Amino acid sequence: MKPIKNIVIVGGGTAGWLTAGVIAAKHLSRREGGFSVTLVESPNTPIIGVGEGTWPTLRTTLAKIGVSETDFFRECDSAFKQGAYFARWTTGEPDDGYYHPLVLPQAFSRLNMVPHWLARGGTDSFCDAVCPQGRICDEGLAPKTITTPEFEALANYAYHLDAGKFAGFLQRHCTQKLGVRHILADVRSVDLAEDGDIHSVVTEQAGPIEGDLFVDCSGFRSLLLGEALGVPFKDCSDVLFCDTALAIQVPYESENSPIVPHTVSTAQSSGWIWDVGLPTRRGVGHVFSSHHISDEMAERELRAYLGAAGADLPVRKIPIRSGYRETFWKRNCVAVGLAAGFLEPLESSAIVLIELSAKLIAEQMPACREVMDVVGKRFNATTHYRWGRIIDFLKLHYVLSKRTDSAFWRDNRRQESIPERLQELLLLWTYQAPWFHDEFDRVEEVFPPASYQYVLYGMGFRTKVEPESLSAETQLAERALRENSAQTERLCSGLPRHRDLINKIREHGLQPI
Repeated sequence: MKPIKNIVIVGGGTAGWLTAGVIAAKHLSRREGGFSVTLVESPNTPIIGVGEGTWPTLRTTLAKIGVSETDFFRECDSAFKQGAYFARWTTGEPDDGYYHPLVLPQAFSRLNMVPHWLARGGTDSFCDAVCPQGRICDEGLAPKTITTPEFEALANYAYHLDAGKFAGFLQRHCTQKLGVRHILADVRSVDLAEDGDIHSVVTEQAGPIEGDLFVDCSGFRSLLLGEALGVPFKDCSDVLFCDTALAIQVPYESENSPIVPHTVSTAQSSGWIWDVGLPTRRGVGHVFSSHHISDEMAERELRAYLGAAGADLPVRKIPIRSGYRETFWKRNCVAVGLAAGFLEPLESSAIVLIELSAKLIAEQMPACREVMDVVGKRFNATTHYRWGRIIDFLKLHYVLSKRTDSAFWRDNRRQESIPERLQELLLLWTYQAPWFHDEFDRVEEVFPPASYQYVLYGMGFRTKVEPESLSAETQLAERALRENSAQTERLCSGLPRHRDLINKIREHGLQPI
């Protein structure tokens, strides 16, 4: 039996350091027995910094690896994220918009509120009817107060962050607190054993580095899984058309400018613009399909969106290759982050996929090489499922649009571009609203039924409802609506302004758990 003790991660950035932290923290007690985590990072490769948006899972991840939330806010230019606001996705009109919040609808575990909301007319905002977070975001409020302990919430939240600063923050924590070995070296080749496993990575500055399990976090290049082990890439551009992003960092007018407590995604003629508020700047970018619009026209739309604030600011072009590796774990190598794949950042799925993959590797860490292929098979099945569901959910935003003003929006509704599973679910949801039983059969769904509800009914989808079938639940539904109204007023009157809380955290800190 060959025990798995030496974990070698190739590549830094958010993917490498988050994976290193999750694995090292989970197996910290094994260090005395020889278990080690080594991260090999090129000193000459800049961090791509994909994704300034996260999901609430990151709170649990940071807590588990022993990070202070106060330090995280102070060092990573972090802000709170309470969901996403989608503007002009349905009709393209100025008043067209809805929230995908991070709070579950009222009484969600006991009652599906959608039929009751529809029976009442369904003309008001679904989000506002069933949860308080849309109002909280409208008023620019934070999801907690300075007396709320670290990682705890009054309204569920994730983060916006500076990806470059976050990677450095994780590096310091992993090396100083978790014993991760950090090697700055360029990988020049990969040495394969006779059986096809990776024996070592050969570096220019540090020579060969051997390991029992290799984690490929080498970015789009996929140095280990793609190049050395020859795992093909599955292209998804036939479903998700956006293949380019233009990014700009926009300074605030003043140091006291409000920080928007959610992501803003504004649809354009052939794509959409993200707008993310950090304490020191806004991160703004245009994601678009180069088959439907030129780079020059896309940049013009981006600068028009920014107005005077975007004049003369430099633009960074980022190619997007939508898709993922056909296999994520092959022999003694598993890919995480961009090495595994990438999709447009419409719902901030990049970092949550890193978290979920790292967690699965850490929890299912094979005891020996003899069982690694079994673990890898399970990892592949779970990860394939997750990528498929993310693609479905992203495509849903385009399929539900009623925009006809460009070929981009019309092409996105062509039946041949819509995954079969999504087509089946849309048919099902015409007659019954999504809830727990609609094939959401995994414990850790990236997008649970509530997310589908917010997007579907935010974009005007309608499910046929028979009012007489709801009579047994009418009183419970009415009570839930009243409770939501009362909770909304209570939170909106008690929560601080977003920037005010961040300033207090930086000055005084949050109460440790």
